[in-house]
Amino acid sequence: MRRTVRDGQAGRRAPDLCPVRLPNNATDYEGEARDVKSLRLKRMASGALAIAAVLALVTFSAPAGADPTLPDNASEALQQYNELKRKAAKLNEEMLKAEDALATANRQLKKANTDLKKSAVSLRKARADEQKYRKVVDKFAGATYTGGHLDPMSLAMSGKSTHEFLERSAAINVLADKKNDALDRLSAAVDQSQKAKRLAEDARKRARESRDAAAKHKADIAARKRALDAQVAKSKAAYEQLSAEEQAQQQASYGEHVVPPTSIVAPGPEAQTAVDSAMSQRGDPYEYGADGPDSYDCSGLTSWAYQQAGIAIPRSSSAQASSGTPVTQAQLAPGDLVFFYQPVSHVGMYIGDGKMVHAPTEGDVVKVDEVMWDEYSGARRYA
Repeated sequence: MRRTVRDGQAGRRAPDLCPVRLPNNATDYEGEARDVKSLRLKRMASGALAIAAVLALVTFSAPAGADPTLPDNASEALQQYNELKRKAAKLNEEMLKAEDALATANRQLKKANTDLKKSAVSLRKARADEQKYRKVVDKFAGATYTGGHLDPMSLAMSGKSTHEFLERSAAINVLADKKNDALDRLSAAVDQSQKAKRLAEDARKRARESRDAAAKHKADIAARKRALDAQVAKSKAAYEQLSAEEQAQQQASYGEHVVPPTSIVAPGPEAQTAVDSAMSQRGDPYEYGADGPDSYDCSGLTSWAYQQAGIAIPRSSSAQASSGTPVTQAQLAPGDLVFFYQPVSHVGMYIGDGKMVHAPTEGDVVKVDEVMWDEYSGARRYA
């Protein structure tokens, strides 16, 4: 059984004593739904008696997405606490975008260095060819038959017979062809040398720019991480200031309230693996910047799930929304990633019947929810 964390508490689930079993049919998913609900109820029961008493008096609607659904009469303190969490989620997304940018810069640096090595090899070969053919051309330029010019007509007419004339003419034609061939090869070698030099200079420039960009993104990540940590600390401090009733209202929005589809069939084996992997993590706690296997943020869950299928996708939700193949709402199939808000700052995995599995927000767990159509901004397919 997975251990969840409440708001204001740090923690991870205890390691499983046996491998996770991926669900194969509707009964598996329904059984897991009961397990998740049981987990949530046990967590709720462990709270103070005052909280339990308040919960018995208040009825809440099912959560609708990344932001928890609170009662209409939620206190100002509770609303402010959730606003602090929203700000933390946005900072987390910005940090993940910086990490994506760093990964891109590192890939570009690697390619630039590879291109630089190839260009250096090409440049050395081109210069060697240029030197080789320049020597051949120089020999022809210096060929004067003891000082005379290589004049085909005069050399041919100097023969004493028709046979000698023909032999000399043939020899002169061969020499002329060799000279022209050497000139062509020299010209090509010079062109290749100049091209290789330009490519080497370009690769050197790209490598320098990529190194500078990587350094900038590393500093950006560090700054955003400090801002995120400070914001998380604020939200945790705000949670501790909530009354027992307010904490009860917050906790009531957590856990799985939506029953998954009776059958989840993805259009292909990779998408099916991604869906099964994501569903197997239900009950794992949300954690800013986490990408498994014990806790997740929203894009950490989707990237981890597709990694299990052998497919690498970007880390941040905004980058995931810009990759893959766009699909319309009518084309949605299990395994497609669905995105929310403008700009994009949340992602879930569609599982059919208008439902998704996602890691919603701090304090909550990976769970099945209704797709937030009011905040829906698009979808992408990766398999």
